[in-house]
Amino acid sequence: MDTNNDPSTRLYSQVDKFVQKIEKAINGQYSAIQCYAKLANMAPTKKEKAKILEIRSDEVRHYQRFAQLYIHLTGKQPSLKKPEECPNTYVEGLKYALEDEQNTVDFYLDIMEKSMDPYIKEVFRRAAADEQNHAVWFLYFLVTNKG
Repeated sequence: MDTNNDPSTRLYSQVDKFVQKIEKAINGQYSAIQCYAKLANMAPTKKEKAKILEIRSDEVRHYQRFAQLYIHLTGKQPSLKKPEECPNTYVEGLKYALEDEQNTVDFYLDIMEKSMDPYIKEVFRRAAADEQNHAVWFLYFLVTNKG
């Protein structure tokens, strides 16, 4: 029996890939939360520190929403991976954060487009918009801290 042509097998495969993407999003948020705490502590001004902590707060909210989706879809808690290594200098950290935020926008828009669920679409649309806004702030801080 060829299971590749079985509609239920194809659907399961699509759902499994979708769940894997949500798990990747959860781990990306987890890494960002850790990195932005470190970045905030290196910020040269109170204004920059406050904005980075505000961005971190957005990332916590995204993490919580994605984890709720994951639990709803799988009935399990997501497994967290070791966070990605965050650079040890402020400027390198800003570069890292800017690139990560930009890549994340595209990733979230892709998830949004592939979802049929209006709630999931909205969660990832809003997260993508937040990530784009974060990227603008990191770019601004990068430009103003280049000396």
